[in-house]
Amino acid sequence: MLIEWLGHSCFRISDQGYALVLDPYKPNMIPGLGPYQTEANQVLCSHEHADHNYRQVVNIIKNDARKSFGLSFIETFHDDEKGHKRGSNRITIIQTDTLRIAHFGDLGCELTESQYDALTDIDCVMIPVGGFYTIDAKTAKIICDRIKPKMIIPMHFKGDGFGPAVIDTVESFTKLYDKKQIRKYSTNHVDISEKTDFHIALLKLK
Repeated sequence: MLIEWLGHSCFRISDQGYALVLDPYKPNMIPGLGPYQTEANQVLCSHEHADHNYRQVVNIIKNDARKSFGLSFIETFHDDEKGHKRGSNRITIIQTDTLRIAHFGDLGCELTESQYDALTDIDCVMIPVGGFYTIDAKTAKIICDRIKPKMIIPMHFKGDGFGPAVIDTVESFTKLYDKKQIRKYSTNHVDISEKTDFHIALLKLK
């Protein structure tokens, strides 16, 4: 399975010729992130805010590829007041014959026991770490420690020249781990398989 980071919380996931895009953001809405375009067979959005639901940047393609993903969802909140501040949020679980990955959208609350149960055997998580609008770095680590994925891809953080000023940097998350567990990639994509060893994947925007 190929996981491509397009910036902010937007990812393109592809497997066996089928692709889906998660949480596309409106161009020029995120400071430092300009226009972009991508294509996929399917688009999924964790909630209806413009930095996560701008479907117009995704060209929907139709090909002979069989849909290779099983999908399931966990309904959560965008804040710690049961949605009263920012509304709902949806965690998306994507499953193939050998892998399960989870995109946490703009999770802003702690998880319940039943939600943790639904997140068993997850191989990779894409999880917000910037705080303010979402959970912060410490809460993200608590969740990851409980789920124990093989790969963690931080998202929704402030980077060098991009991201909202009010949210935190990814370093607030990575400093909670041993340096040996941090892996910096020179590309914006990574392959994951059932043989992937545990690490924090820091992808590089194009």
